[in-house]
Amino acid sequence: MELDPGLQFKHYTLAEAKLPAEVLIALRDVALDAELICCDLEHHVFNRAHTDPAVAAALGSTHWFELHEWATHGPGASAA
Repeated sequence: MELDPGLQFKHYTLAEAKLPAEVLIALRDVALDAELICCDLEHHVFNRAHTDPAVAAALGSTHWFELHEWATHGPGASAA
């Protein structure tokens, strides 16, 4: 990606992404086998443009970073 070439994004189901418990609780009405997140699992960075809005909102209060936040204010800012 142009913002940080070290990030590797893939689409995952909620179950595959192993999201924090508070996210799963907030999304309890969503099937865990639905592909709803585009992210780099290793760095805990998600791409809001390719992620379900409810998932993105739930991730907002966790240790996960939205891609642009990662690149401008988070750990990825030093890579730029």
